[in-house]
Amino acid sequence: MTTPDLLSSRLADPAEVIERLGSWNREVRAQFPILTGHPDRAYLDSSATAQKPQAVIDAVNRYLCTINANAGRGTYTWANATTDIVEAARGRVARFLGDTGSDGSGVTFTSGTSGGLRRIALDWLTTHLRDGDHIIVPFADHQANLLPWTEAIESLASRGIRVAIDALPYESTGTGDYDIDALRGLLTPRTTFVAATHVHHVYGNDMNVHRLRDAVGPDVVICLDAAQSVGHLPVDVGALDVDFVVFSGHKAMALPGIGAIWARNRRGHEFAPNGWSGTPNTSGIVSLCAALDWLDAAGVDRIHEWTLALGALLTDALSTMDAYEVLGCQSSLHLDSHVQRRVGIVTFRHRHISSNDLGFILDSRGLMVRADGHCQGRDGEKTASVRASMHAYTSADEVRRLIEVLREVENAR
Repeated sequence: MTTPDLLSSRLADPAEVIERLGSWNREVRAQFPILTGHPDRAYLDSSATAQKPQAVIDAVNRYLCTINANAGRGTYTWANATTDIVEAARGRVARFLGDTGSDGSGVTFTSGTSGGLRRIALDWLTTHLRDGDHIIVPFADHQANLLPWTEAIESLASRGIRVAIDALPYESTGTGDYDIDALRGLLTPRTTFVAATHVHHVYGNDMNVHRLRDAVGPDVVICLDAAQSVGHLPVDVGALDVDFVVFSGHKAMALPGIGAIWARNRRGHEFAPNGWSGTPNTSGIVSLCAALDWLDAAGVDRIHEWTLALGALLTDALSTMDAYEVLGCQSSLHLDSHVQRRVGIVTFRHRHISSNDLGFILDSRGLMVRADGHCQGRDGEKTASVRASMHAYTSADEVRRLIEVLREVENAR
């Protein structure tokens, strides 16, 4: 079991954090026109997509109104300027991820996390694996971090190349992290690849993936789904010692349709997408750079601290309501918990009201949450649930409004 001193998302006093960062949150929130324009609505679905600050909107508008052109396909001024933006953006992404640029790494733009993971699976993994190799991937995380790997295995099998696949194990008690001891027991001399998730999209766990390298050894390639961590908490590829980091821009305050693959290019062969890449999403790339600038200015450390505090506020309240079941690690529900908090994601069910109906009830009260199956993989939850997810712009009062309505629903039965 993971010991407390290894946990990366700890929080001692949520009330103190909310008091200390309250003015910061108000300043942040004022920069989001969709939120200031709808003060009666509480947006609590940031894990699905984040709202966009005015700085991102302005950057895209400025680009489209001044130098919009196709990158790498012209020699005139606007085309050259757009090409420079795209090339500079690769370095901007790498720096945001803590890459010093000294390791032969590269950044490839993609449509998002799902598209990026599939590109790694089909363009890199299928050419890297050999008959008799072994991979370990998560079966209870987002299906975008499962289906590409099984698709790759099936593609290889059709050519007579047999690759063994095991499910990445999870702890049954304690923190709810990956079970590192059980993972060690699955490793073989032919294990070449492990896929993992940085922050679980349903349970909100920071999965403490910094422990993976020590478990699997120096030669196994590690691919990290960072869709719920980039922009929410500090992501340092040097400290994590992984080989791929994939994330979606729209969850990090950029536009939809843009994402990135960071590849270390140290183990195995260098990652390069197959085929003709076509026109890059230049507006999306502009929005991503502007979003990363905004996140740096706001302070990712502060965003992490704030969303941990809001998650703790909600889980502590839910733990006192018998009508609700909170999914994930039960040891992290109370304010005096010695284990990690949920990183701005809290998922729960009412014991008697369907999650879809509860979602409609909350929406009628101005509270926008997600109520469905959350795209879980094969071994994930089979019953729909309600997920409330927060970001830097989420106010403590919005979480308190949610708690108040949930108490009303409980008391109405």
